Amino acid sequence: MGNDKDTQIAEADPQPTAEVGSVREYSSLHVDGLDPVFEHQAQLVNHAVQVIGMGKLWQTTVSDALAQVALEFTPKHSAFLSLALIAGLVVGATFWGLGCDLIGRRLAFNLTLLIAGVFGTAAGAANSFISCAVLVSFCGFGVGGNLPVDSAVFLEFLPGTHQYLLEILALWWAIGLAIPAGAAWGFLPRYSCPSDTPAGQCKKADNMGWRYLMYTMGAITLFAFFLRFFLFKLRESPRYLIGQGRYQEAIDVLNDVAKYNGKTQPLTVEDLMQVERDFAESHNIAPVDKKTAVKRTFAQFRPGGFKHIRALFASKKLAYSMVLILLVWGMIGLASPLYSNFLPEYLALHGAQSGSNSINITYRNNFIILACTIPGTLVAGWLITLPYLGRRYTLGLSLILTAVFLFAFTKARTQAQILAFNCVSSFVQYIMWGALYCYTPEVIPSIHRGTGTGLAAAFNRICGLMAPIIATYVGYTNTPIFVSASLYIVAGVLSFLFPYETSGKASL
Repeated sequence: MGNDKDTQIAEADPQPTAEVGSVREYSSLHVDGLDPVFEHQAQLVNHAVQVIGMGKLWQTTVSDALAQVALEFTPKHSAFLSLALIAGLVVGATFWGLGCDLIGRRLAFNLTLLIAGVFGTAAGAANSFISCAVLVSFCGFGVGGNLPVDSAVFLEFLPGTHQYLLEILALWWAIGLAIPAGAAWGFLPRYSCPSDTPAGQCKKADNMGWRYLMYTMGAITLFAFFLRFFLFKLRESPRYLIGQGRYQEAIDVLNDVAKYNGKTQPLTVEDLMQVERDFAESHNIAPVDKKTAVKRTFAQFRPGGFKHIRALFASKKLAYSMVLILLVWGMIGLASPLYSNFLPEYLALHGAQSGSNSINITYRNNFIILACTIPGTLVAGWLITLPYLGRRYTLGLSLILTAVFLFAFTKARTQAQILAFNCVSSFVQYIMWGALYCYTPEVIPSIHRGTGTGLAAAFNRICGLMAPIIATYVGYTNTPIFVSASLYIVAGVLSFLFPYETSGKASL
């Protein structure tokens, strides 16, 4: 991929660099090692998108259902249901992350929700723990593609001045936590076997709450798929198209978006072709045609290929950045489920110690805690735009604050204290998620964006695979929370070491 000099990302001036009519044009991150022709063309697309401007849930579901599924099927290790989901998320993030860089964003964008909705709904009809776990894992395969695919789609249609809106993905994630938590509060206390039901005595007819929860979440997911597929006509990413040599299609997409926004965009096919001709002339080589571009795409499948992965580690500085990103995602991947995936069990345990073992109170508190993630993501959207914080420091500080409140939570003894500390930690935790969801896709160039974010999400889930194991063998005590808080602190320190700040720079 070239030497270190050719593959460094040069820090650009975070301030606007020019005025284009009434539109301010922001500088771009620079990645020479990708492909100089693509990089120049991507900068032209950035300019066109800037001129166009701005126009007109499943992890929590499984967590909430876990206790009642275990009560009905009495498996030896109930946490393996979460393990099955996480395994599906790992495979899905890896498959769809690389896949959307190879087959395009649009197809992957539509298929991930369809798969999640179909298998999630089917899991509600499972007649054994094994069949439920298998169906949940296939649901996770679909859900796992959401982050790498959705972040790529969203970011690549945003002008540089509005990239902070990528943080809205964390807002939808927060809403996606609150909805199943609210549904669980509605279904599980009313349609579940009592927690003191003897083993083997919990019958399906008396324990339909978790199934109603699965059916409801499946219906919502499928409804979202139909909205995506039939009402929201997603166009393919222009940057993906130019990376495939499909220049006319890229221009058609830009023209359609500009028309919808009542604007005209300046880029033409001739502009993109001229970049290739200029590069070929300066390097005394033949211009790359569409056929050659397609061959390069399919070359990813050859042994020793996978250019999209190797390109993420092509220089010392780039590799250093990617390794830190993976480490932070991995530590959060283990820390987060140790806290959130088994939160109902933690609450039930502490609730009983505080004089209440009501399943209604357990799921009510779970809903309140997860609802606090929504304002956290909104605050993150503001903090990441502040000049002295940006993405990196918002991320690092919020990680450390999350740890502080988790440590404090272990000292809570009354229901009010338990609820308060969990609410605050959830609020701060989703400031972290907002910053992380924004920073990661921004720092990875679009030609490798799906692969890079997919790797980060996959490593996050791989590390998360250890959470059910830890919870199973140490029990639902305070120990997993201590481990979780410690990991958040280390991840926060590593965040301060990220070599690039993406705030105020247009991504490629």
